[in-house]
Amino acid sequence: MRRLANFLKLVQNENMKIYKRIRTWIMLGIVVGAPILISLGVLMTNGSNASSSWSMMSVESLISLSLSTIFTVVVASETVAGEFTWGTIKLLLIRPWSRSAILLSKYLSTMLFGLIFFIATYIVTLLINMAIFGSSDKTDILATISGMSNMEYMLNYYLYRFISLIIIVTFSFMLSSAFRSSGLAIGLAISILFAGSIVTGLLSMSDKKWVEYILFMHLDLTAYINQPAGPFNNHPMSLGFSLAVLAGYFILFNLVSWTVFRKRDVAA
Repeated sequence: MRRLANFLKLVQNENMKIYKRIRTWIMLGIVVGAPILISLGVLMTNGSNASSSWSMMSVESLISLSLSTIFTVVVASETVAGEFTWGTIKLLLIRPWSRSAILLSKYLSTMLFGLIFFIATYIVTLLINMAIFGSSDKTDILATISGMSNMEYMLNYYLYRFISLIIIVTFSFMLSSAFRSSGLAIGLAISILFAGSIVTGLLSMSDKKWVEYILFMHLDLTAYINQPAGPFNNHPMSLGFSLAVLAGYFILFNLVSWTVFRKRDVAA
């Protein structure tokens, strides 16, 4: 129990590093403010009957969750590499914690950061649109196609987006562990994140079986809500298969992160 309590203090310390920065609150303000501004803009332009609350929530969630993913990638890419950039890594390692515990605390605090942003997005988009456009369960075409209620659809949408976030952040965390420069880690992570859709489009045109094991082919799990066979007609896949592939990458990225960080020389 004492070791657990000490570890939780370590996680708390990492959270303090994140939330004491002004940029974190600016990020949260952008994520929370964007859907509010969009809903108010639609209200002033077209009136409260212009759209259903669920349709607006769907659009705003897409925007805010994309922003949340980018912001979490920035935090994940910097959390380890930043210690080397700022020269604080030695001070961290002389404390009575193993390197594995330090790395795990940074990983969990980053995931918690992303989870908080997702929860904030869900609450704000739900409440602002219910308040402006009403709480009636108007039929939404996305929910109709999937055979779910609007609430079920949005909960599944957020769940699948969060699973994708876990993989993306784990990859960013691996880059952060591999490079001493936080700027380089952030730049690479964001570049790969934006290039993913392009790579996916190119790979989907291939008829080779091996492309089904490429990471980018499985990051958009939300496609399975409406298409059980997946988003690619020439590469039919199941949700279970995509989750299995993502699980493999998740294990690989974490193994690389832990191996590199535990063996890294910090004398320089």
